[in-house]
Amino acid sequence: MKLFDAHAHVVERLAGYGGRGELRAIGGGKARWANGDEITMFPAELGEKNVTGEALKAFLDREGVEKAVLLQGGFYGFQNDYTLEVAAKYPDTFIPACTVDPFCLEAVPILERYLDAGVRVLKFEVSTGPGLMSYHEAFELDGSRLSGLIQMAAQRGCVLTLDLGSPGMASFQPQAVANIAERHPSMKIVICHLLAPTLKDGEALEQGLKTLKKENIWFDISALPWNVYPEQYPYPTAIQYLKTAKEIVGAKKLIWGSDIPCPLTRDSYRHLYDYFQDSGVFTPAELEDVYYNNGMEVYG
Repeated sequence: MKLFDAHAHVVERLAGYGGRGELRAIGGGKARWANGDEITMFPAELGEKNVTGEALKAFLDREGVEKAVLLQGGFYGFQNDYTLEVAAKYPDTFIPACTVDPFCLEAVPILERYLDAGVRVLKFEVSTGPGLMSYHEAFELDGSRLSGLIQMAAQRGCVLTLDLGSPGMASFQPQAVANIAERHPSMKIVICHLLAPTLKDGEALEQGLKTLKKENIWFDISALPWNVYPEQYPYPTAIQYLKTAKEIVGAKKLIWGSDIPCPLTRDSYRHLYDYFQDSGVFTPAELEDVYYNNGMEVYG
């Protein structure tokens, strides 16, 4: 079965930033936040301190992945120029996304530069984890902070990809995203991580999906296993969340993704897609849509 990975990352140099300060690689796949917290970020098969385009391309080729979207955010640090370089080197495999901090004084010309370079995916990670609201004051997603940048992207035919964080975070604003979708009906919008529900967030997921059931909104279902940790494969709670999503928005609105590299520090890439087909939630035709067709429809 063909695979389209809608959520992957390249990391030329780790330059993460969030509520715990800067994040720097310290070797052996580990990184340290400025407050002293250490985390494991990189699997050995991809790199000790970074993930190059060459390493990711070789890995995805071994796994049989035809295409992948290179997304960005505060966890790894913005990698705009490097993402463009990698996508230019492997145009048949990688689709580049750009990002920008809307609090930057030069946010508009920064975004314009990447749009002029041909980028057609704009990503905002706004979560209070390693996203914009972890080191900036909280703001309304449908307000003036983002509206001009989103308008620029909409005029260029871009996909808008949003990581809202998990239920309970100030960044978790389904109604605001629904408002954006109504304001820009021709713009395709993708919500990362199926709203990132943790083990206790089944009800919030259901309500969020109902709010966001729109013609121009899709959901990437990357990192569900990560967010239901410490559950292990085959991730029964994640499977229940897949059932909920299919019932509310339908299989045509779900796009598979892995969120690699970090999830590979807990499980194999194969498990990150096998649990879908082993769950019994989707028919064979629906699996083809989730694994490949839906991603191509939105990003391809």
